[in-house]
Amino acid sequence: MVNVFSLLPFLVMLFLIVVVFSVIFSFIPLRLWIAALAAGVRVSLVNLIGMRLRRVVPSKVVEPLIKATKAGLNVNVNNLESHYLAGGNVDNVINALIAAQRANIDLGFERAAAIDLAGREVLQAVQMSVNPKVIETPVVAAVAINGIEVKAKARVTVRANIERLVGGAGEETVIARVGEGIVTTIGSSKSHKDVLENPDEISRTILKKGLDSGTAFEILSIDIADVDVGENIGARLQTDQAEADKRIAQAKAEERRAMAAAREQEMRAYVQEMRAKVVEAEAEIPKAMAQALREGKLGVMDYYNLQNIQSDTQMRGAISKMGTDTEKKDDSK
Repeated sequence: MVNVFSLLPFLVMLFLIVVVFSVIFSFIPLRLWIAALAAGVRVSLVNLIGMRLRRVVPSKVVEPLIKATKAGLNVNVNNLESHYLAGGNVDNVINALIAAQRANIDLGFERAAAIDLAGREVLQAVQMSVNPKVIETPVVAAVAINGIEVKAKARVTVRANIERLVGGAGEETVIARVGEGIVTTIGSSKSHKDVLENPDEISRTILKKGLDSGTAFEILSIDIADVDVGENIGARLQTDQAEADKRIAQAKAEERRAMAAAREQEMRAYVQEMRAKVVEAEAEIPKAMAQALREGKLGVMDYYNLQNIQSDTQMRGAISKMGTDTEKKDDSK
């Protein structure tokens, strides 16, 4: 009978060997090294261990390297590892280089890596160079010289410009420039009918301006997809102006009425003041006459003559008033 305790050291040693080899094989990507060796890619185990120490995932570098080697690209492991450490997408860059090679587009690794690090989709850019993209602008409204609003929508066919992908403006700039060109072209048209009859004139005018300068795209064509007639802006502006002029005139008339009312109030106050002064003066007349009688400056007969003159004057005024009233009654009949 075999003694179990005698086999215990052997089992412990076997266990330790298995653990050590497991750690080694988990740290050293032996499977990846064998795959690279089988694909004809020269990557040493020292390089793979160094990637582990530099916190680089070996599969993120070696697998794209295998793909590039099979495609006939001239790249090395150091380029791919440095791009990975810079935060780039190595697999995406290799796919873009392969697509550019198949499409006969001059694109080197350094430029592709720069495009990727700039935040642009390098593979999508290569695909757009082969298969142009159509950008549809929103509805752009502009007013012709005759005051009629015209609404237009355009489809812009663009192709990615690999040379200007780094530092070039994006789709938003292209849409904004095309919209500006539509507004300028419609605004310079004498009538909205000219725009409706020749919408292609908008495309020709915009293409002459070189709107793709400084952008990451090359504009191939601009096609007007839809043209509609909007409001009569000129008539509406004239109506608004007339309404504003009317309000201004009403305000001025109200101001004049208020000033006239104020002047009338002033005149009434003045008349009342004058009447008060007349009444005050008339109240002084009897006193003055009495004083004149006491002092002998006015005789009794002079006083009676004055009374007769006043009575005669009042009678004549009453008679003339009666004649005026009679004439008014005859006229009314």
